Amino acid sequence: MEVLKKFFEQYFHSPAERVQPLQGQLGGSGRNVIRLSSDKHSAVGILYDVREENVAFLEFSRHFRRHGLPVPEIYAEDLSQGAYLEEDLGDTTLFEFISKNRAGDEIAPQAVEAYRKVAAMLPRFQVEAGRDLNYKVCYPRASFDRQSIAWDLNYFKYYFLRLAGIPFSEQALEDDFGRLTKFLWSAERDYFLYRDFQSRNVMLRDGNPYFLDYQGGRKGALQYDIASLLYDAKADLPPELRQQLLDHYLDRLGGFIALDREAFMQHYYAFVYVRIMQAMGAYGFRGFYERKPHFLQSVPYALKNVRWLLHNVELPIALPTLTAAFQSMLGSEKLRNVASEAETLTVRIFSFSFHRGGPPKDETGHGGGFVFDSRSLPNPGREEAYKTLTGQDEPVVEYLNRQESVHRFLANVISLVDASVSAYQRRGFKNLMVSFGCTGGQHRSVYCAEALAKHLRGRDSTEVVVRHLALEHMER
Repeated sequence: MEVLKKFFEQYFHSPAERVQPLQGQLGGSGRNVIRLSSDKHSAVGILYDVREENVAFLEFSRHFRRHGLPVPEIYAEDLSQGAYLEEDLGDTTLFEFISKNRAGDEIAPQAVEAYRKVAAMLPRFQVEAGRDLNYKVCYPRASFDRQSIAWDLNYFKYYFLRLAGIPFSEQALEDDFGRLTKFLWSAERDYFLYRDFQSRNVMLRDGNPYFLDYQGGRKGALQYDIASLLYDAKADLPPELRQQLLDHYLDRLGGFIALDREAFMQHYYAFVYVRIMQAMGAYGFRGFYERKPHFLQSVPYALKNVRWLLHNVELPIALPTLTAAFQSMLGSEKLRNVASEAETLTVRIFSFSFHRGGPPKDETGHGGGFVFDSRSLPNPGREEAYKTLTGQDEPVVEYLNRQESVHRFLANVISLVDASVSAYQRRGFKNLMVSFGCTGGQHRSVYCAEALAKHLRGRDSTEVVVRHLALEHMER
């Protein structure tokens, strides 16, 4: 941690006044991700002890920036300590953005536009920046070769099929894997393969996408990354939108290479299947093997994609044993029960006034939860400029963001709530209630409720519901 503080002070010529762990952005990667900030500056620090992976990320980042691609600027690094400091791209992932801008299969236009921007940017990584990339620093493989494909397929076989109790003939499945690998290997593969091009690895800032987590990139085929984006399980894109985005991507790709669309599509769905199997292997490893049930929340969405593929796509090669395994997955009672065992925890966050109504009552029958008194914080309501505003308005947000006491208060709140969320999920609880009170229920409590909601949104197996009781009363 001290090395990151040193980097911050050297780069910005002022000390970091706040240090906040960020747990949601990099999933199960094992990296410690920390936001360091002062009143004027903010940066993200990484602590990770896999040198080869750090080297790949740092070199790729600088290479992509030379090509004008929107990736974080690297401010400082010390590979001997597994530490580097990079540009802070904010808190909104593409996944969080689409989650907040949809109603079932109805995706709001601004979310569709964000996806279009992301799909349009992909060819620049794959072709433009891929031409002169130093593939010698790729980790753990320089290309998505037969060995890489075998790792993904076996990951699926041993950590998903085996642990989910799906029956299969080992030799017959290996024969299918061999045919599938040979077919995938026949696709053109002289491009940069991002490897994990999905909605949680794209940040949105001022409506524009910025990209993270490409350190596993290597040389490979074009189809894999767009398949990763469009069949990202929990993003759950409707089939019509997937097709529109694929067409948009191919239109842009045609500006970089002489594109044979028929040849591209001949291999495309085979790569879709491989990407889905790789992801399901990860769900099985984290969920079944490591017994982290919230990872299994993605399984129903992945099965939904498999069902659609089986009904709508015919591959150019026969894979009878793999197809039978997929059909068994769709009919598996154990996998149907997985979703209910890892049901979403609903966190209900309230703001309220201590002078009008007081803390809300729990209506779920669960009881418990937290009530935080934010009256110790500086009160914007005492200043004329903020009296008619609320904790959702930007001037009030900026005012409270400048207060060190607010950041200390929220850091303590988030630490307590995060611990409870993790424990509740492990124990299968379905509801947690968190309330913030202030004098009028208009400024500080509203700001704190929104800040906690922003922190929790996008977390696996967590649904966030926010209500501002005093504001609702004012509107009536």
